[in-house]
Amino acid sequence: MKIVVAGHGMVGHKFLESLAETGLTDVQVTVLCEEPRPAYDRVHLSEFFAGKSAQDLSLIEPGFFERTGFDLRLAARAAAVDRRVRTVTTADGEVLPYDVLVLATGSVPFVPPIAGRERPHCFVYRTIEDLEAMQAAGAKARRGVVVGGGLLGLECAKALRDLGLETHVVEFAPRLMAVQVDEGGGRILREKIEALGVHVHTRRSTTQITDGAEHRHRMVFEDGSHLETDLIVFSAGIRPRDELARQCVLAIGPRGGVVIDDHCRSSDPHVYAIGECASWNEQTFGLVAPGYEMARVAARHIAGEASAAFAGADMSTKLKLMGVDVASIGDAHGNTPHCRSFSFTDELNGVYKKIVVSGDGRQLLGAVLVGDAAEYGTLLQMALNGIALPEHPESLILPASDGQAKAGLGVDALPDSAPICSCNNVSKGQIAEAVAGGATSIAALKACCKAGATCGGCVPLVTQVMKAEMAKRGMAVDNHLCEHFAYSRQELFHLIRVGQIKTFEELLTQHGQGLGCDICKPTAASILASVWNDFVLQPELAALQDSNDYFLGNIQKDGSYSVVPRMPGGEVTPEGLIAVGQVAKKYGLYTKITGGQRVDLFGARVEQLPLIWEELIAAGFESGHAYGKSLRTVKSCVGSTWCRYGVDDSTGLAIALENRYKGLRAPHKIKFGVSGCTRECAEAQSKDVGIIATDKGWNLYVCGNGGMKPRHAELIASDLTQDALIRLIDRFLMFYVRTADRLQRTSTWRDNLEGGLDYLKGVLLRDTLGLAAELEAQMQHVVDTYQCEWKTAVTTPAVRQRFRSFVNSAQPDEHIVFVQERGQIRPARPEERTDASTNTTTDATA
Repeated sequence: MKIVVAGHGMVGHKFLESLAETGLTDVQVTVLCEEPRPAYDRVHLSEFFAGKSAQDLSLIEPGFFERTGFDLRLAARAAAVDRRVRTVTTADGEVLPYDVLVLATGSVPFVPPIAGRERPHCFVYRTIEDLEAMQAAGAKARRGVVVGGGLLGLECAKALRDLGLETHVVEFAPRLMAVQVDEGGGRILREKIEALGVHVHTRRSTTQITDGAEHRHRMVFEDGSHLETDLIVFSAGIRPRDELARQCVLAIGPRGGVVIDDHCRSSDPHVYAIGECASWNEQTFGLVAPGYEMARVAARHIAGEASAAFAGADMSTKLKLMGVDVASIGDAHGNTPHCRSFSFTDELNGVYKKIVVSGDGRQLLGAVLVGDAAEYGTLLQMALNGIALPEHPESLILPASDGQAKAGLGVDALPDSAPICSCNNVSKGQIAEAVAGGATSIAALKACCKAGATCGGCVPLVTQVMKAEMAKRGMAVDNHLCEHFAYSRQELFHLIRVGQIKTFEELLTQHGQGLGCDICKPTAASILASVWNDFVLQPELAALQDSNDYFLGNIQKDGSYSVVPRMPGGEVTPEGLIAVGQVAKKYGLYTKITGGQRVDLFGARVEQLPLIWEELIAAGFESGHAYGKSLRTVKSCVGSTWCRYGVDDSTGLAIALENRYKGLRAPHKIKFGVSGCTRECAEAQSKDVGIIATDKGWNLYVCGNGGMKPRHAELIASDLTQDALIRLIDRFLMFYVRTADRLQRTSTWRDNLEGGLDYLKGVLLRDTLGLAAELEAQMQHVVDTYQCEWKTAVTTPAVRQRFRSFVNSAQPDEHIVFVQERGQIRPARPEERTDASTNTTTDATA
C-alpha cells in the first residue's frame, strides 16, 4: 500500500506515529512537508521568544523515520491531486502515486482585507519562519500591534512583550476572547492584561494601514482614530487550508474544510483529511486535541480497523495567558433556552466566575473562569457527565466563608477515634495531629505516625483524611494522581473515554508529562481495561500492568504463583473437581478452598503457568481473575433448588451474574453474594453487591465490605425482577468504575459520596444524572468484548514466551523451595532451605 501524507505539522506527525503503532506492514509512506523543518510544537510557539530553539520545539523522536522507513521530504509542497489516477504532483513537478492520500494541510491565518496589509513588517503568527522574521523586525522596533484578541492573539501579544516591545492588542469585538468568555469575564481579563502593560483596544475596525509619522505604520480605524506602530502581527483567526481539495473537487464544508465522515474519509474513500483542514458535521476544529484524535482514527481505519470512528470533541479550554488563568466550559454565554446563571466577581483580586445552569437548576451547562480556574476540573466533569448540581449551585464558585466547613459526608463524618490504619493502630485524630505538625504527604505520614507504612491497604483512606485535614487548615491541596498527571482518577477516566485514548503513550502525550510511574501506569491500565476491555498483555498495555496482572496470577511470598480457575456461583461438576485435582497433583500444587467458594492452587512456578492454564481450559475452566482489580467471585447458597428454606434459585442467579460481569476491571476488587432467603447463608450483606431472594423478587444491597474495615451493605431496591436487578447492577458497577478513586473499594467510595445513599439511589433508580442508558451501554460493551485472558495468553506466542523466570535461560528459579506439611507443600522457611534441593520438597514433620 502506498500512502502519501500532504502536510507534516503536529497532526500530520501524530498520524505517522499512530500508523506506526498499528503495526501495518507492506506499506510505503511518503510525507510531503512544505516547511524546511519537520513537525514542531505550535501550541508552545511563543516559547521561541523565551529562549527555546526550533530543535527544542521539535516533535520528532530521534530515529523515528529511520525506524519506520517513512520517507519525509522537507520543503516539498503538494501542488495538485489527480483522483482519477491517484497521483499527487509536488511543486517541483514530481508525480507520486498513492493508494491512500491523507490531507493534513492544517490552516492558514486569516488576514482581514485591509488596504496596506502587505506592507513590510506586517506578519502572521504561524510558523517558526514567521517568528524569526518578527524577531528580526522587533530588534529595530519600539512598538508592536496584534490584530486579534482571541486565544492566538493574546499568545502573540505575549511574544511581542517578550521581545521588549510596547505591546498593543486591537480587537474588532467588544471584548477579548469573545468566543470563550462573556462580558463580565472579558472585563476582568482586560483589566488583568492591561495591568501587565499591554494596551487593549476593543471595538476597533482597521480600514487601512499607511505611513506613520513617528513609527513605520499608521493603523487607521473606522471611527477616524489611529494608532502608530513599527510592526503588525495579524492573528484574527484561521481558515482551513483546503485548496488541494478544491483543486481535485472534493466536497467542501459550508465554512471551508474538507468534508469527512466518522472515519475521517473525504467524499473520495481513498482520500482522508485530518486536523484543521477537515470539516466534520459542518464543524472545523482549531485545537490540537481533536486533530490528534482524527489522526489516530484515520491511521487505525487505514490499517483495517473498521470500527475506528471520530465522535467529535469537547471544546472546553483552560489556558494561562500571560500568567492569567482563563477557562471556558460548554455554553459559556448562556444561549440555551430557559437557562439561568450565577456569577461571582472579585475586582480587587481580578477574579470572575460564572456558571450557566438548566432552568430547573439541576444541570451545569457552561462556565467561565477568569483569574482563578481552580474549579475547572470539577465543573468540567459536572457539565460533561451531567452530574446533578447541589441544592445551591452558586456554592461551586463562591469562596468558602471564614470558619465554615463545606457540608458533606465521607472522612469529615468520621470521629477522631476512628481507626484508619489497622496495622499500626493509627486513628483519624492521630493523622490530623500529624498534618497539623507539617506532615502533608503520604511519605511524611508514614515516617511520622506509620499510617500506611505496612501493608499499604489503608493508603487511599489515609490520603483522603490527610487532604481533608489540609483543606481545613487552609493548606494547598490537589487531587493529582501523581507528578505525571495533574488530574484525579475520575478526570483521567473521562479524558480517556471522551478522547478515545487507547494507550498510555497517548494519554501521557495529551494530558501528562515525564515517563510515568508505578502509580499512574497501573491506574491507566485499569481505566483503559474498564473502558475498552482490550487484552491487558497486548504490547502497548503489558508494561503498564503490576506483577499480578503481568503474569495473570497472584505472586506469593516465595516468588511462586497461585492459580484460581473460575467456578461461577461456586458450582462445579465432579469431572471439574477431578480435573483440578489431577492438575494439582501433576504439578505438585497446594490446594485450598477459598472464602469465595473456589479452589485455589498454590506453588506454581512462572514457567508452569501456561501449561497449567492449558489443562484447566481443556477441562472447561476460565481465568478466575483472582489476580486483578476486577470481579472476583459471586458467592451463593444452594437456594430453592435444594434448601427447604430457599425461596428462589440463588445458585442459578449467581452463575448468571458471574458470567455477565467476569473480567470487568475496576478501581478495586469486587465481590458478590447471592442468598436464596433471609437466612443469608451467602453473607450477601457483607459484599460489594449483595442479592437476597424474597417471595416477591430480589432485594439489592450495595457497598458492603467484610475485609479490614467491615461495612454492612445498604438496601437500594426491593422485590426486583431479574431483568430489573441486572439493569441496576449494570448502572451501579459502571458508576463506581467511573467515579471512584484509585484503589478505592465500593464501601469507601460510598462513604465519600456527597449526598450519600439518597444521591446514589437517585442516580440508579431515578436517573437523576441522565446517565442510565449510557452506563448500561458501557457495561454491555464489557460483556460483549469479554475474553478469557488465560486462553488469549497461551494462544499468543509473543505473550506466552514471557512466562519464564529468566530472560536468557529456560531454567526454573532455584530459590523457590517447598517442604511437605500435612500432606501438601508449603514454602520453605530460611532455616529449612539448606536441607531442601531446588524445586524439591522435604517433609517438615520428619
